[in-house]
Amino acid sequence: MKIKTVIYSIFIGLVSTAVKAQDPIFTQYFLVPETINPGFTGFLETTSAGVMHRSQWTSLQYKMDTNYAYASTWLENSNSGIGVTFLNHRENFTGYNFLQANINYAYRIELNYEWYFRPGIEVGYGSKSFGFQNLLLRDQINISSETINPVSIDPLQLNNRIHFIDFSTGLLFYKDNMWFGTAVKHLNKPNIAMAEEGNIPLEMFYNISGGYEFELGQMISTFLPLETRMMVTANFMKQGQYNRLDIGGTYIFNHFTIGVTTALNPMKKADNSHTLTSVNLFSGLKYENFKFGFSYDANTSKIGNTGGVFELGLVYQFDVDARKCFGCPGY
Repeated sequence: MKIKTVIYSIFIGLVSTAVKAQDPIFTQYFLVPETINPGFTGFLETTSAGVMHRSQWTSLQYKMDTNYAYASTWLENSNSGIGVTFLNHRENFTGYNFLQANINYAYRIELNYEWYFRPGIEVGYGSKSFGFQNLLLRDQINISSETINPVSIDPLQLNNRIHFIDFSTGLLFYKDNMWFGTAVKHLNKPNIAMAEEGNIPLEMFYNISGGYEFELGQMISTFLPLETRMMVTANFMKQGQYNRLDIGGTYIFNHFTIGVTTALNPMKKADNSHTLTSVNLFSGLKYENFKFGFSYDANTSKIGNTGGVFELGLVYQFDVDARKCFGCPGY
């Protein structure tokens, strides 16, 4: 019984660590900005839909895959954007699986002839699973009859899957060539404990982001075409003990983009913690109603040969002429 108690202690520790870990995030958040802030819902002021796929640490047994899909539309008569989003996050080693579906709403307020304000809300239904149906406990083994009991009577019962309601909100300020916003996810701190009587609140996720775009070709027209533009972005995220700051720039020429961001750890918990955790390269292409994006995150920490992080994104905008502001983050 002592061995079983030790195993349980280790197992529950692993479970608690995993369920309290940070939300999945995307390097190309600017391609589908709804991933960080519900205030972006309907931001292009037309109907659009898109998908994102992220594959992390492909060379390790702890490989993680994240899929995200969204669809949104704009209601001009009510100055509102509405949409739905779907998230699936999977970890191969433990069998951890996170599913969530959300309904988003944002309202546009004209502050003056330049600036707009968009508050947004997000209501979601989430589900987490660790695949406990494959866990065999000692009291299920019947040695005399050489059979396995399908049900355990162990006092510590673990739920194979938990379900919860989730609330988030966001604020967004923008004009033609600039935007900044903030968002808070998991306002209600839903209980995500796997034990029957457990109580582990999901940590709130804080985000502050912004971007500024300017015409680079006019500044150095000797070397670059006049149509060349540049966008600089920053995205700070914090959840529990985890924090990350992405800072970078994007070169934009007609329908082609290429850029780089650095992922930083600004609030280090130890002296030997890394400040720079990865260098992220990305590129994009716009063709008619489609936008394509690809990124690769090169690890700079001491984790080892992780294989990096790959992302693929695809967005379809039904009316490409609906919004032409050159500072929109969804270029």
